[in-house]
Amino acid sequence: MNFSTIVRQHWAALRALLVFTVVLGLAYPLLVWLIAQAPFLSDKANGSIVDANGQAVGSSLIGQNYTDADGNPLPQYFQGRPSAAGDGYDPMATSASNLGPESLVDAPDKPSLLTLVCSRSAEVGERDGVSGARPFCTGEGVGAVLSVIGPRDSRGNVVDPARVVSVNEPCDTTPAPFVETYDGVRVECAESGDDYSIGQLVPIRGAAPADPAVPADAVTASASGLDPDISPQYAELQVDRVAAARGESPDQVRALVAEHTEGRGLGFLGEPRVNVLELNLALDRQGG
Repeated sequence: MNFSTIVRQHWAALRALLVFTVVLGLAYPLLVWLIAQAPFLSDKANGSIVDANGQAVGSSLIGQNYTDADGNPLPQYFQGRPSAAGDGYDPMATSASNLGPESLVDAPDKPSLLTLVCSRSAEVGERDGVSGARPFCTGEGVGAVLSVIGPRDSRGNVVDPARVVSVNEPCDTTPAPFVETYDGVRVECAESGDDYSIGQLVPIRGAAPADPAVPADAVTASASGLDPDISPQYAELQVDRVAAARGESPDQVRALVAEHTEGRGLGFLGEPRVNVLELNLALDRQGG
């Protein structure tokens, strides 16, 4: 291949690069941006920013915390779902907790998913004046899980327990296990630092109702960690507390919740939901 052929090929490649750079790197993004600025699209394209008194206070697509400087929930505001994204609702760290149904035993520095659900349910119940009891949770707000140690049958089930330990209740923080005996064996509370993985893990259902007063979205984070909405059931649970904190009647607050409740998309997709930011702003506009 002679020198002139090499020059022609490189010149053709350079021209193709320039053409595609202009078309795909400049013209196409500009066209998409112009379309996105159409009146019916611009709000979503620009982040669905919500303004209050001329100042941006958040996005209707991203949840946020309604807490004081110490991280305590403000009683005059509706609270959103828990978040596992960074320190909470961080778009740069959007994620779930990656804990699944088999996350039953607490680690020294990381609670199990079961204990997270139990502790959140207890906190919400105390804050909003309802029972925070849930199946498989102790009264102390941790996972009700036993490690049953003893010989096993061919299926791996312990047939003659020799020792039973409440694995999520350390003896230095809990005076007694949540149950006294299991299969005739006295239940011990766990000793900090001891390993009970040799035993068979047995979650204990307890006497809590199958339909807890605290709904699921109050105790579980969304997959993104950014969910801005709560269920109407969780909103209803908070009405009395918000009304009392604002000196308003529950019916006034309940009416605002109804105004900000959206139905299923297209009538059949998803579940009814309440946008927490927009509801809280409506409360501030109403006063109290």
